[in-house]
Amino acid sequence: MNREQIAKLLGDDKANYLLNHESKTISKDQLHLPQPNFIDNIWKDSNRSIPVLRNLQQIAGTGRLANTGFVSILPVDQGIEHSAGASFAPNVPMFDPENIVKLAIEGGCNAVASTYGVLGIVARKYAHKIPFIVKVNHNEFLSYPNSYDQIMFGKVKDAWNMGATAIGATIYFGSEESKRQIVQVAEAFEYAHELGMATVLWCYTRNSAFKQADKDYHLSADLTGQANHLGVTIQADIIKQKLPENNGGYNALNFGKTHKKVYSELTTDHPIDLTRYQVANCYMGRVGLINSGGASSGESDLAEAVATAIINKRAGGMGLISGRKAFQRPLKEGVNLLNAIQDIYLNPEVTIS
Repeated sequence: MNREQIAKLLGDDKANYLLNHESKTISKDQLHLPQPNFIDNIWKDSNRSIPVLRNLQQIAGTGRLANTGFVSILPVDQGIEHSAGASFAPNVPMFDPENIVKLAIEGGCNAVASTYGVLGIVARKYAHKIPFIVKVNHNEFLSYPNSYDQIMFGKVKDAWNMGATAIGATIYFGSEESKRQIVQVAEAFEYAHELGMATVLWCYTRNSAFKQADKDYHLSADLTGQANHLGVTIQADIIKQKLPENNGGYNALNFGKTHKKVYSELTTDHPIDLTRYQVANCYMGRVGLINSGGASSGESDLAEAVATAIINKRAGGMGLISGRKAFQRPLKEGVNLLNAIQDIYLNPEVTIS
């Protein structure tokens, strides 16, 4: 997908807004950018073991983005997080776990992230063909009334036994349960590293107070940035975060601590600058930031996915983890959408801002 095709898809105004933006907040020269030799140049001095580094390289060396430093991951844990019906009714074949893995492989992804059940039931056939990221906790969504808490669904050793390259987990930072989740996930990540697996953390904010009458701050750059910073503190190797949509959560809610320079110098209202602040909180990009693709909106999915990829790449991010936009449509269409995302990271015209 070249610049002309991007402009046709997004429209000239939006394409110019995203492709021509020059960030003047946190300098790109201060960032550790995705690169083919990221193990040698970024991770070699860390405390990660040789097996962990090998598994990180396996993820980086798979799919259409192999050995570029960027990743494209297919996540399908929504069968638990949102219910199987809500997730798979739009595309019934995805009730079958094998079709999830097939989509990731045919879509040229670096890895597939899903549940113990999905990956476990096809592990012998596929664990050696594409890296598995086994999600170890979930929000159980059947209790009434609905509650929001991440609980452990299995053992880290089980993920290792099925040949997983990495484990994934979610923490609802800011929630009543966050302190327990931090401890549980930190312990799980420590054990995963002992076994040689990499770790991926879904760093989500969750608190009813974050949603004000005039604005929802769950996706503010300052709050999501701090969630990222907590995530890398417990030694996540890759951070998954939603794309920021606003800023000023700390100030609007009048809690915690921040600094005026966060808003006057380190960010603007441009999505690339907001996302760069997320990258900065991942140890200036030493830990890769992957942004989520978001919910499926129908016909606008392709344009939204491409725009998100541009924002992430130009901000200094490591890639995109897009699920519903891909798996809630027929296989060929899902593959095309994943390939379009990957094309942005392969396109030398889309550069760091």
